[in-house]
Amino acid sequence: MPELPEVETIVRELAPRLEGFRITRVQLKKTDVLRHVSKDRLIKILRGNTIEQVTRRAKHAVFRLSSGHRMIIQPRMTGSLVVHERPLTKEQTKYAVLICTLNDGRRFVYRDVRRLGTIWLLDEKGWKAYTERIGPEPLDETFTPFVFAERLRTTRTAVKKAIMDQRRIAGVGNIYANEALFEAGIDPSKPTHKLSLSEFAALHEATVGILGRAVEAAGTTVRDYRTGTGGRGRFQFELRVYGRGGEPCMRCGKKLVTTHTIDLRATTFCPRCQR
Repeated sequence: MPELPEVETIVRELAPRLEGFRITRVQLKKTDVLRHVSKDRLIKILRGNTIEQVTRRAKHAVFRLSSGHRMIIQPRMTGSLVVHERPLTKEQTKYAVLICTLNDGRRFVYRDVRRLGTIWLLDEKGWKAYTERIGPEPLDETFTPFVFAERLRTTRTAVKKAIMDQRRIAGVGNIYANEALFEAGIDPSKPTHKLSLSEFAALHEATVGILGRAVEAAGTTVRDYRTGTGGRGRFQFELRVYGRGGEPCMRCGKKLVTTHTIDLRATTFCPRCQR
């Protein structure tokens, strides 16, 4: 599933291509991705509206419209968001969920092979309630080690599960939780409330650093993820534990272990470096 770096890459590439342009035509080909909005209402609101701003919140792309509404798309595992300069080919329309034609003729397409993603349309009140349920953004300057510890220290759950909880911290998913815990030298199953101050500081530094480097590398393409221009990310070449179970640790040489006991997802770690 695209995490913070992948969605941040997508919105950075989409913003200059979409901001200030008006939507003249809307085609919604599938409705099972809609949340709290009907097909007719989505089309009615989008048609004629101008996209004023394209941003990210957690793992979601947020499109602020001139009407005051926000369309929120979470692409999840098999979704992509791309602006096409030329008429769409048959392959490009295959699996298309939403096609918005802009006033200059270009087309903004949300494509989702398995339709695991979601589309929301919220007014200002709905947006406020939506964003308040999500934790702070780890790449914001205000996300200090103190804020990080305050968001986590009261829970007794495994630290890996805690940093992936979107109510506590925005945007961290399985890939970067694995990587950050390895870089900080912390056992992913350790109860969060038992972390020392130095461990919180190390994990904060690792989390912020890895997310920042992943954004610079346009995210991680393991299978389906593509950037806002259809390209592939590059951070998969820098992964040190994710997807490497059974291989030697790059730090000490011991065989990496993969378990599903923490949160039913693949957790890969070094039993020597992350005691």
